[in-house]
Amino acid sequence: MDILTLAFVQRAFVAGLLIAFLGSYFGVFVVQRKISFIGDGLAHAAFGGVALGLMLNSEPLYFAIPFTILVSVLITYLKDKTDLSSDTSIGILFAVSVALGIVFLSFQDNFSTDAMTYLFGSILSVSLRDIIFASIIALLTLLTFRKLWSEWAFSTFDNELSKADRINIKRNEYILSILLSLTIVLSIKMVGIVLISAFLVIPPATSRLISSRFIKMTIISIILSMITVVLGLLLSFILNLPSGAVIVLTQAAIFLLVLIGKTLLNKK
Repeated sequence: MDILTLAFVQRAFVAGLLIAFLGSYFGVFVVQRKISFIGDGLAHAAFGGVALGLMLNSEPLYFAIPFTILVSVLITYLKDKTDLSSDTSIGILFAVSVALGIVFLSFQDNFSTDAMTYLFGSILSVSLRDIIFASIIALLTLLTFRKLWSEWAFSTFDNELSKADRINIKRNEYILSILLSLTIVLSIKMVGIVLISAFLVIPPATSRLISSRFIKMTIISIILSMITVVLGLLLSFILNLPSGAVIVLTQAAIFLLVLIGKTLLNKK
């Protein structure tokens, strides 16, 4: 395919694979901890930052990053310091962030095109700067694997026992929240605010159907996510359809095939 020789298409594939790795790596914790709503919550929190950037005629992601990190830290703080559940905290901050975003956009006369890009994604507009930023986050994530992944996994399955084992759960939760929020902000440009939670949830959920062992679940999730990014991008080019939506539909199709296959095997 001649289109694959184009620089912006190559950037789309590199960015897609980096985000596939990050989304599926952190997505297994989201799925296993049953906090899938956090993807939507942080994505809409990012919308507030994006809207602020558009209002100030600046790079939206520069505002979305600190805005989303602040919300993720507040979610973790409220869960830790109050009796509110994660879903309740996410719901409150989700609503406030969206409301702020709408107020910020109301001060901008011509925001529709830029706002739509961030709402629905545009992976073909990914820049070299975006790839460098994604690479830095991916490197930081890899550095957490040796020490923090096992502790995150331990507290995911048995929070009380991990406390008894003197694991610094609070510190780990904040680090996980911050890295997850960075991943979500990065993913916005690719799949958009509307679809981002699917990107975090579907590949890990598919891998959960295949294996219940957490390390295998993580590896399978990453592999599936990367495969669906490549397939989704190729299909979107062939069919001339929005890339982010096609990637998510490809992920959903594989989830459905695995679900049907597992159901049939269980009946035997």
